[in-house]
Amino acid sequence: MEAKHAAADSGLAGGTMNQPEDLSFRQDELPEDRSLIIVDDDRAFAQRLVRAMELRGFEVRGAHSIAEGIDLIRERAPAFAVVDMRLEDGNGLDVIAELARARPDARAIVLTGYGNIATAVTAVKLGAVDYLAKPADADDVTDALLAPSDDKAPPPENPMSADRVRWEHIQRVYELCNRNVSETARRLNMHRRTLQRILAKRAPK
Repeated sequence: MEAKHAAADSGLAGGTMNQPEDLSFRQDELPEDRSLIIVDDDRAFAQRLVRAMELRGFEVRGAHSIAEGIDLIRERAPAFAVVDMRLEDGNGLDVIAELARARPDARAIVLTGYGNIATAVTAVKLGAVDYLAKPADADDVTDALLAPSDDKAPPPENPMSADRVRWEHIQRVYELCNRNVSETARRLNMHRRTLQRILAKRAPK
């Protein structure tokens, strides 16, 4: 997809330029309905992404919780959605499910800050077209939203190693258990001391 946007947008990709750059797409590159909601409780990130997507020609509304996201959908179901998996009041899957009910042809992507592959796959089953790791670049978000329906997402340039995937999964369970080592070890069927050693180490590459 040929787009005129550059890496130096409103803070998502870093960098500055003396002259403002036209980041919008050509009219024939965007659908007629450009309505987009962004649901993310990281307000600084959400604000940057909203601005970056507006510069790319989308009509954006923002929300910071599941309740707010569902309200936006019920007010006017958008053609596109970008939803953080983990929100203050629950799981972003609830927003994806609501959008699928309200507008089955909408295209949604899920942002995830942790390596929970199973949950991301569930999001796709509920109607999301793709999932991206945070912090997601606005270019990647745009490409995912506008990719042809029959296109497969390209493989990642630097995929996580098996050790990293395992570490991410352990960290996720640990957080869900409110950082209780004994409960995490029980759920993972792992010896408590083994888990403590893993938690004490840095994340593998």
